[in-house]
Amino acid sequence: MKASQTLAGNLQAVLTDLIELQLQGKQAHWNIVGQNFRDLHLQLDEIVLAARQFADDTAERMRSLHALPDGRSATIAEATRLSQFPEGLTNTKEAVKLITERLERTVQTMRDVHDEVDEEDPTSADLLHEFIARLEQLAWMVNAETMTANAEVQEPDEK
Repeated sequence: MKASQTLAGNLQAVLTDLIELQLQGKQAHWNIVGQNFRDLHLQLDEIVLAARQFADDTAERMRSLHALPDGRSATIAEATRLSQFPEGLTNTKEAVKLITERLERTVQTMRDVHDEVDEEDPTSADLLHEFIARLEQLAWMVNAETMTANAEVQEPDEK
């Protein structure tokens, strides 16, 4: 199978945000300070590792489909949907918020392209399912660092 321009573009969008997520995760990892530093420092490594693996899986899937992944820094900076991570030291509470936002934005990119990807290549959509599940889990885990026990939790819809 050979990817259409649409499929290649959709997978490139996912790749771009995954590469940016790993870069921002490391930026946070190196520059966080404050309460629960060590826990968050280690969690950020988990996020970076997942983003790195998912980026590699995406790029290799693209090549399997005869598409050309573009991981050059200029491409990533120009095309990412993630907001730039702040410069300098970041306290852990703010870092949790920033990283959670970036995890959720990366997942949103995957959800935005999912249906078109699935229509052309269900195998690539299966990868997106795996990535979404893990990134949402990581977002929940890192966000729990600053939640309180009385925080509002959305109840599942009754059927």
